[in-house]
Amino acid sequence: MDKLQQLPIPLLVWYRENARELPWRSDPTPYHVWISEVMLQQTRVAAVLDYYRRFLEAAPSVAALAALPQDRLMKLWQGLGYYSRARNLQKAAEQITLNHKGVFPNTYEGIRSLAGVGDYTAGAISSIAFGLPVPAVDGNVLRVIARITGDSGDIATSAMKRRVTAALAEVIPSDAPGDFNQALRALGATICLPNGAPLCEKCPAAALCRAFQEGRTGELPVKGAKRPRRVEERTVYLLFHGDSVALRRRPDRGLLAGLWEYPNEPADGTDWLSRWGLSAPLERAGTGKHIFTHIEWHMTALAGEADNPALPEGWVWANRTALRDTYAVPNAFRSFEQAVLDRLGHF
Repeated sequence: MDKLQQLPIPLLVWYRENARELPWRSDPTPYHVWISEVMLQQTRVAAVLDYYRRFLEAAPSVAALAALPQDRLMKLWQGLGYYSRARNLQKAAEQITLNHKGVFPNTYEGIRSLAGVGDYTAGAISSIAFGLPVPAVDGNVLRVIARITGDSGDIATSAMKRRVTAALAEVIPSDAPGDFNQALRALGATICLPNGAPLCEKCPAAALCRAFQEGRTGELPVKGAKRPRRVEERTVYLLFHGDSVALRRRPDRGLLAGLWEYPNEPADGTDWLSRWGLSAPLERAGTGKHIFTHIEWHMTALAGEADNPALPEGWVWANRTALRDTYAVPNAFRSFEQAVLDRLGHF
């Protein structure tokens, strides 16, 4: 990986000429960097900006985040997905409050010990907020380095990640570690693209890049095949009573833990309405699909007016205002959102 020794200067020049102005860059406090980095996992920058602003208005500090009611936290996160990120943020805020007297830890090891914080996030916070020369290696960075160095290792393996992390630790500039880490990520997101041809003619590292020089950008990086997702057929019940729709809270552990949902169950022929002690004339109200990491839901919605307002324990009736302001319904059910709003719109 000798080529990496020549990378910092052209990369930093490019970054400083092209970096977007973002709120967490203009005010890189540890708390702000942390919130932004967690939001940016699995999410595009453009989608994060409004969420970031609203989140900081509701939880402007570690202490405020630790004290935030769970339903409020989930509602603030609604639409970002991967809700365990939000729960871990609050757990980590509680750790900081209890174990660090409310002061954000200022060492890599201290940051890494927080709930939900992995190697990449700890490296990003360490370098951006505290100026520590610690690499932050995510998928974008792995792709960039695999191409520059011509490394044909599988970027999905821990061995490849360790190799890249160790190589970057040797070249990360001690006077600009945060900019360096952000520049690598930005390069992977905007130039050294994951899908489609990379924009090599615009890349500040083109002269150093083995994949470009050898015509191998289509071959690198190497990534092993993912295991196929399990497909589940599910029935979603859109049950109405006057101006409200039925929601139930999911269990505190597992998929979509603690969130509110339209009642749904495996499409196995079971009479779920009877099991719930409910009755309603049902009609088909649409279909939807949602892809999780390891599971794919294929959903059919049935809608109807419940014959009485009594609901099972843990369920609620939610009107339009409550759906908007109080209850976090995950994106998995977005396919049915308009059908619900159309029905509630009559009231």
